[in-house]
Amino acid sequence: MDKLIPTVNRLQDVFNTVGQDEIDLPQIVVVGSQSSGKSSVLENIVGRDFLPRGSGIVTRRPLVLQLVNVPHEKEGAAGSTVPPARAQFLHLPGKVFTDMVEVRREIERETDRLAGSNKGIVKTPIHLRISSVDVLNLTLVDLPGITKIPVGDQPSDIESQTRNLVFEYISKPNSIIVAISPANVDIVNSESLKFAREVDPKGSRTIGVITKIDLMDRGTNSLEILTGRVYPLRLGFVGVVNRSQEDTVANKPIADSLAYETDFFLNHPVYRTIQQHCGTGNLAKLLNQLLMQHIRDHLPNIKTKINALISQTEQELSSYGRMTTKNDSVSNSSRLLKAVTLFATEFSNSIEGTAPEMSTAELCGGARLYYIFNEIFASGLDSVNPTANLTNHDIRTAIRNSTGPRASLFVPEIAFQLLVKPQIKSLEPPAQRCVQLAYEELMKIGLSCGNNEMRRYPRLHARVMEVVSDLLRERVGPTAAYVESLISIERA
Repeated sequence: MDKLIPTVNRLQDVFNTVGQDEIDLPQIVVVGSQSSGKSSVLENIVGRDFLPRGSGIVTRRPLVLQLVNVPHEKEGAAGSTVPPARAQFLHLPGKVFTDMVEVRREIERETDRLAGSNKGIVKTPIHLRISSVDVLNLTLVDLPGITKIPVGDQPSDIESQTRNLVFEYISKPNSIIVAISPANVDIVNSESLKFAREVDPKGSRTIGVITKIDLMDRGTNSLEILTGRVYPLRLGFVGVVNRSQEDTVANKPIADSLAYETDFFLNHPVYRTIQQHCGTGNLAKLLNQLLMQHIRDHLPNIKTKINALISQTEQELSSYGRMTTKNDSVSNSSRLLKAVTLFATEFSNSIEGTAPEMSTAELCGGARLYYIFNEIFASGLDSVNPTANLTNHDIRTAIRNSTGPRASLFVPEIAFQLLVKPQIKSLEPPAQRCVQLAYEELMKIGLSCGNNEMRRYPRLHARVMEVVSDLLRERVGPTAAYVESLISIERA
C-alpha cells in the first residue's frame, strides 16, 4: 500500500514528460477562492514556507505537489541528523533545492517565463517534489484561486479562465476534490463547494476543509458544518487554523503555528469533542488514506489501460523495424532503399491508375494528365484560328506566286506551306500551357505520395519531397524549350 502513491507519482512524471494524457490518474485537487487560506493549508501540510504570496491571483499555474516521506536514519548512527527537506522541479532535472525561499522564487520565475506579459491563467502545470521526514506520501494539485472581478492588470475574462481551468481538473472522475472554505464566510456562499457540486452532485469524492476557524465571531462555531449536518459530504469536513497575515509577514515558523492550532482545538470547549474533524495533522492523514484507497480502487482499470497502451506502442515500434546494432549502416541503407522504392512505386501507381486508394471526387494522377492532354490541350488547339492573320488576297497571291508562269487546277504544296508556317507560332501558347499543367499535376502527385513507412521519418519525407520538387522544377525549363524548338522546326 505504501508504494501506491510513489508509483502513481512516477507515472505522472512519465506522462507529463511524454505529453500523454489518455490515462486519468488518481489525484487530489485543491480548490478555493482567493484569500480562503488555500496556500496556508498546503504549507501547513508540508511544514514549509514555499508558495508565492501577495495580493490578487498569486497562483496563476496549476502546481502538482508530490510529497515524499523520507524515513529517519537509524538511531545511534554516528553523526546521524535529520535530513533537510529537498525539493526538485520536473523542469530542472538533477537540481535539488534545500532553501524554500529559492523554491518560491523558482515557481515565480517559471510562471513568468511561460506567461510573459500575460497576467492571466497559464494551463501548463509546474511539477514540484518535496522529500522530507515530516510529510506523508501525498500528491496534491494546487489550482489558482477562484475569482470574480479582475483587478490591476488582470485580463477582463479572468473569471472564465479560472473557472475553465478548475473544471478541467475537478471534472475528471479520478480526482478527489478538496474544497477550501473560510469559516468567517457563510458556507452557502462557498464557491469551491458550488464548483464541486456541479461535477460531484452526490459529494462522493469531495472533502470539505473549513479554514480560519479561530477568526469566527464569539459565540459561533463550525460544529454543525464539521459534523455534516449543514452540508453533507461523504468524505466529511475537516477544520484547520491558518497562520494570520501578521504571522506570515513576521515569518513565524510553521511549527509554532501548528502547535498553536493543536492547542486551540484541544482547549476549545466545542472542538475538543470532535478531534477527528480538526487539525492539519488529521487532514494530512485523511488525504493520505483517501488517496491510497482511491488508487487501490482504480488500479485495475489503470493497469488495463496502461497494458493496452503498451501493446499499442509496441505494435507501432515493431512496424518501424528493429535495429540489429547501434550503428548498423547496412540496415539503415536497406530501410532507406525500401522507403524510397515504395515511394517511387506509389508515384508510378498513381500515374498508371493502379494505386490501392483513389479519389472518387475528382480526377487525379494519370487520369488528370490524360484530361490535360486530350481535353484542355485539344480545346486550346481548337480555339486557334488558322487564318487569323490571312486575307483572301494573301492566299490568292501565295497560290499565284507558287504556280509561276503556269496555271494550276489544285493548290500547290509550296503555297500551303508558305501560308501555314507563319500560323504554326499560334500553337505555342496552348502547348506551353499544357506543359505547365502537366508539371503542376506531377507536383501534386508527388506531394500526395508518401507511404506510412516514409512518413514515420519526417526529415526523410521532407527531403524526398524536396528532391522530387527540384527534379520536376528542373525539367520544366528543358521541356518548354523542347516544345518551342519543335514549333520552330515546323516553321523553318
